[in-house]
Amino acid sequence: MKTDVMRQTFRALSHRNFRLFWTGQFISLIGSWMQIVAQSWLVFRLTNSPFMLGIVSSISFIPVLLLSFVAGAVADKLDKRKILIATQISSMVLAFLLGFLTYTDLIKIWHIIIIASLFGTITSFDAPTRQSFVVELVGKEDLKNAIGLNSSIFNAARIIGPAIGGILISLFGEAFCFYINAVSYIAVIIGLYLVNIESKPQVVSENNLSKSLGEGFRYIRENRVVLFLLMMVGVISIFGMPYVILMPVFARDILKVGSRGMGFLMGMSGLGSVFGALRIASGNNKTKLNIVILGGMVCSFFIILFSFSKWFFPSLIFLFFIGWGMITQIGMTNTFIQEVVPDALRGRVMSVFTFMLMGVAPLGNFIAGIVAHLVGTQMTVGLCGAVCLFSVIILGKMVRDARKQQA
Repeated sequence: MKTDVMRQTFRALSHRNFRLFWTGQFISLIGSWMQIVAQSWLVFRLTNSPFMLGIVSSISFIPVLLLSFVAGAVADKLDKRKILIATQISSMVLAFLLGFLTYTDLIKIWHIIIIASLFGTITSFDAPTRQSFVVELVGKEDLKNAIGLNSSIFNAARIIGPAIGGILISLFGEAFCFYINAVSYIAVIIGLYLVNIESKPQVVSENNLSKSLGEGFRYIRENRVVLFLLMMVGVISIFGMPYVILMPVFARDILKVGSRGMGFLMGMSGLGSVFGALRIASGNNKTKLNIVILGGMVCSFFIILFSFSKWFFPSLIFLFFIGWGMITQIGMTNTFIQEVVPDALRGRVMSVFTFMLMGVAPLGNFIAGIVAHLVGTQMTVGLCGAVCLFSVIILGKMVRDARKQQA
């Protein structure tokens, strides 16, 4: 019985191409999370400002806000594998540059802002391409399992990367984490080169870019279940993510556990996400929409509890459930949308998913930075959690009603 469960949970890894891509991603993602922790700590060390934490994070997501829709159309027209190789090489160069500036003590806040904006530009093309590339590696039959496994390594990296990063920052400084991240990109680049398929661009009915994009928007407008699910992802992105951006404040000033403690805090959120992702990968999940709503409510409720915690160990428990709820909501939404969207529109529809997940994040991070400066970090995160909870309840009802109309 256990063998059958394991086979079911990891069945997408039977595809050689996905196995290569998945392994390379896992190594690279650990490095990426080390860099995320190190960059946040570096910004807070240089500026001592929660507001600047929000600004730098917002800057990194603004290109996604501006370019994600165009990137989705590009992903539908060009070879996805070649796009991903280009994005990984570009990211590797930027990570080396950030490490060099930090190691030589030349780093200034404006350097971090510029590099963050360039990373955001790369991400705007990488994310929708990566999302829509998975189906070409495993086919639709194992798509849900592959999405769950991708989510599991992303969130396993959220455990490993921050925990290692927090220790390395205290021992060697932030630059060491940036260099390790740069080297980690080599793994996914090798994996992409070894994948033995040529990504097949879909035949797009319109050569005009605006008309091509319009096809994707029209599909979303007419499928109201997809529309409301995307709106829910946007709410979680705007109001559910700021606790991550403000984590250095919690670690240093509220919980008083330093950079190592911050690594464990972020790692515990990742641990909860891994449990949620593996549940997505292993189960049939026939009631996807109910699970999406449940995940959003759990995430929101525990954000509120975390915001007012002044003790380290209860905070770790709260973060575990935040991670579980968030990945359950986002991962199941991803699965549902990719299963129902037509192949020819997948890149464009997933670009909207990327926009709602990452592109609107600058708004939440910017608002959180300002409000935290005015009323305090804990109150800000608590208000964000309350807005999430209320919005998920309302949008959840709208999703259920729209689903009944489709039945």
